[in-house]
Amino acid sequence: MYDCSHGAGSSQSPAVGPRPTPRGRHTIHRLAHNVPVNDLDALLALLTPEGRALLDEVRDTDPARELAVATRLRRTHPAELVSAALGQARLRQRAVAKFGERDAGRMFFTPNGVEQSTRASVAAYRAERLAALGVTSVADLCCGIGGDAIALARAGIRVLAVDRDPATAAAARANTEALGLGELIEVREADVTEVETTGYDAVFVDPARRGGRGRIFDPEAYSPPLSWAVEAARTAPRAAALKVAPGIPHEAVPTDAEAEWISDGGDVKEAVLWFGGTPGAVRATLLPGPRTLLGTGLPDPEVRTPGRYLYEPDGAVIRAHLVAEVAAQVGGGLLDATIAYVTADELLPTPYATAYEITDRMPFNVKKLKALLRERGVGNLTVKKRGSAVEPEELRRKVKPEGPNAATVFMTRVAGAPTMLIGHPVR
Repeated sequence: MYDCSHGAGSSQSPAVGPRPTPRGRHTIHRLAHNVPVNDLDALLALLTPEGRALLDEVRDTDPARELAVATRLRRTHPAELVSAALGQARLRQRAVAKFGERDAGRMFFTPNGVEQSTRASVAAYRAERLAALGVTSVADLCCGIGGDAIALARAGIRVLAVDRDPATAAAARANTEALGLGELIEVREADVTEVETTGYDAVFVDPARRGGRGRIFDPEAYSPPLSWAVEAARTAPRAAALKVAPGIPHEAVPTDAEAEWISDGGDVKEAVLWFGGTPGAVRATLLPGPRTLLGTGLPDPEVRTPGRYLYEPDGAVIRAHLVAEVAAQVGGGLLDATIAYVTADELLPTPYATAYEITDRMPFNVKKLKALLRERGVGNLTVKKRGSAVEPEELRRKVKPEGPNAATVFMTRVAGAPTMLIGHPVR
């Protein structure tokens, strides 16, 4: 049996982490008053009238005051319930960045569920793509706390949300009810490999990619493995989407799948393998927008002498290996054959890269850089690196920027030589 749960934080291999105790109750947390809290028991307690009232009371608790609040509340409530409420309040505060204040304040989370759930903006984009393909029902396998199921339902799609972990499935069910989506979402606690999906237009699979030792990089070590997810996707009548790590090797992408890398606000969030679309297609999608750059099969750009402008492609563009497409848009080339920085003489804005005007170029030399920054009165220094072993914070400590002006330093290679480029973003 595969434990795909993002709440469980385990993989299919017993060697990766501890096996769950009966009923999957294998995550124990301790809060301010040192009372152990179990994910499933804590969640079930919070769903009672007393639990909901207590959760409302501690909603805006400052973490610095948690001990004092816990001590006061334990006089009138069970210690375990107080721990559960304070822990859930903390999780909701962390979840605001992914789900927004309104939804996060009503939802229920497990600790790993907050960390590993899909950002709402990304889930909404994917749901819109599925709806555009004519999908009206989805089997969401490895649903976690229900983030994707919520987005799908809000797009008008009927969802079967499946997760094997009891606490995670309970959280998904509670979230479905809290957001008023019970008519569109059925939550089922089950092993995804044993679930019949033939009655659904599409399949969405989000395998667990973390184990007891951290992130899992081998797609076949996902739980369930990528090969199982691919076969499940191929049986979907209309479409399928498989969420995978952004670092998935391109050679691991099936030839009958489309590969899409997605960033949100400049941060790469995930990659998705799509079935039912255009086999072999590659795209980078930037949110908000969305803005999508399609691969055209261009060869690698030529290396050229640094021009007036440097373009830093979005991370999704780099992961999708579409730097050549950006270089073609701006009429540029590469600073180095192995570095994803594009240089050009003209400013041709593109949503797929940030443009910088370069004012200075020098071989890597900390003393000369420090002198230049002091001469320019640079106190607000942004350090970027690609192809350099020097850490940005280490460089900042050495040059000690001071002054009213701002600059950006790129530590990189130009035609193989360690180089510093100094400039500023084009507004």
